[in-house]
Amino acid sequence: MSELVHRELARAKVNLSLRVLGKRDDGFHAMETRMAPISLADELEFYQADKYLLECDAEGVPVDETNLVTMAVRLFQRETGMECRYRVKLIKKVPHGAGLGGGSGDAAAVMRGLNELEAAGLSMERMAELLGEIGSDVPFFVYDSVCDCSGRGEVVEPVAGDWDHDVTMLLLKPSFGVSTPAAYKAWNGARELPGVDYSAQKFLWGKMVNDLEKPVFMKHRFLAEMKMWLLDQPEVEGAMMSGSGSTMMAVLLPQNAEKVLARAKQELDPTLWSAVVKLG
Repeated sequence: MSELVHRELARAKVNLSLRVLGKRDDGFHAMETRMAPISLADELEFYQADKYLLECDAEGVPVDETNLVTMAVRLFQRETGMECRYRVKLIKKVPHGAGLGGGSGDAAAVMRGLNELEAAGLSMERMAELLGEIGSDVPFFVYDSVCDCSGRGEVVEPVAGDWDHDVTMLLLKPSFGVSTPAAYKAWNGARELPGVDYSAQKFLWGKMVNDLEKPVFMKHRFLAEMKMWLLDQPEVEGAMMSGSGSTMMAVLLPQNAEKVLARAKQELDPTLWSAVVKLG
């Protein structure tokens, strides 16, 4: 049995705001978003080995060169010239296709872990620059803090000051996921559904608003129904889709989370995935 030499948390994220500004010449969409890490996290365990190997405890997750973790390992090797002599075990807690950045967070975590293990000396800025090659939201996860992101998502600015706001969210996800490229592709020309509130919701820590709700709700009406149901609950202070979905997030007091969850499973869908998380 090889020796466990390092553990790295890969925290998921929520988009507190997401504004789509239009399509760029390179085919990506210009956007502005504030993203916050949450207490829900995948875990990466590094074991001493003769060569790199990726394992995962979740069924159906590819462990070949198409996994973002392996892509990040190859970027590290290319940049530093160092080998990755570790067996990396990925322990999944963040669901796929949820708008929570699970795979992107895993990629950033493996690069942070290798940088520390090998004393490679890569700055956070350089790691973020490298990881921008494999995904627009991956650079954010290097910082593991609340950030404002722009461009196609790769321009990352940590939010100044301590994120000491005690914000609890209930996350709810149906059995289906949403394709992020498909959501952006359908953004131009997407229309509001009657009876659905898309307006910005104001909190002490900022506004919650998501421009991808329009295209996603047009295709997945159940998500619009989920949002409006959540906003209807007396315990819920605000509700919105995270990223491109399919996770819906509700701001509430922690003592009310289980009560709202039980009601959601009874009135919406008994198979809903759920998590109660803290921001920052």
